[in-house]
Amino acid sequence: QFATRVVSCRAAELRPEGGGEPVRGFQVVLEDTILFPEGGGQPDDRGLIGDVPVLRVTRRGPDAVHFVPAALEPGAEVLLSLDWERRFDHMQQHSGQHLITAIAEQTFGFKTTSWELGRQRSLIELDTPSVTAEQLGALERSVNEKIRERVPVVVRELAADDPEIETVRSRGLPDDHVGPVRVVDIEGIDSNMCCGTHVSNLSDLQVIKLLGTEKGKKNKTNLVFLAGNRVLKSIEQSHSTEKALTSLLKNGPGEHVEAVKRLQSSVKLLQKNNLNLLRDIAVLIARDFKSKPARSQLFVLHRKEGDSEFMNIIANEIGTEEALLFLTVGDEREAGLFLLAGPVDAVEHLGPRVAELLGGKGAGKRGRFQGKAARMSRRGEVEALLQEFISHRSPEV
Repeated sequence: QFATRVVSCRAAELRPEGGGEPVRGFQVVLEDTILFPEGGGQPDDRGLIGDVPVLRVTRRGPDAVHFVPAALEPGAEVLLSLDWERRFDHMQQHSGQHLITAIAEQTFGFKTTSWELGRQRSLIELDTPSVTAEQLGALERSVNEKIRERVPVVVRELAADDPEIETVRSRGLPDDHVGPVRVVDIEGIDSNMCCGTHVSNLSDLQVIKLLGTEKGKKNKTNLVFLAGNRVLKSIEQSHSTEKALTSLLKNGPGEHVEAVKRLQSSVKLLQKNNLNLLRDIAVLIARDFKSKPARSQLFVLHRKEGDSEFMNIIANEIGTEEALLFLTVGDEREAGLFLLAGPVDAVEHLGPRVAELLGGKGAGKRGRFQGKAARMSRRGEVEALLQEFISHRSPEV
């Protein structure tokens, strides 16, 4: 917590991180703050000004701007409270990034070009097209050795014209930077120009887990990692999943993979058999319709189980030179697939109207119009439309 004073408060809007309508509120500047404004790859802090929640903290020149949902009186003394759990998580991830970056460069010559502190995991962009499994393992062992050595992390401030700045690792200062330069030192390992929040000793990181790599942009590699409490949370989630799988699969964790492979093979076989049965059913349905002495000019069929191939087999078997076919598959009241088949001119005329009635989209050619339907419950309206068309069309059609 930190006692301070409100300098200014003005109406503003905040666009949510996940998108959506802007939130109305106020931008508040305080005499001083303990809430970190987003920057340097690190998200902003959260907290309270009095009992008013701080929804975002950004930097405007030398000032931190706090977005809050309620107005605060300029000149008023306020108590600022920090969301420590969020802050400490960010400290662990950011100091972890400094350590990984330093060791990766010293050991393998991999320079860090950017990084991102994510909500679940963090990424370090390395200036290399690939990282081998052996390099990844050696890097993980090395950073965790440094954590166990309890290396101090020290913050210094240097004058902007101090020649020592030239020896400090940096991606450059912001254009609007004024005043001293902040340097974060991991003793004997790294010296880095940085505005972010950090632990005071590597032992506070607890442990670092490198989850692997992903292909980055322009011949770069993204290294994915967890640090500190995130590793413990990940283990907890994995253990819960393991327990659930043990219960479902009726075997031990070491046998889960083989059990799932067997299930996948069984599912593929069942799906293949199911498709063969559907094809046989489609042929029988078509032959039954064709065997009737007085065939209707309209054939309508709905089946919950099926696909486009099922409907097309029926259309192929029946033939569409004379009769109109309206076939649907899927849930009777929700979404599914449809096929309208018949004489070319009739289908061209009716297809778009059928799709519109079903709340879907489709396309057609050579006497077939098919697509997706969002409102399968309106099949009755489509059938009425087709019956009306048949009753009014001329013998030539």
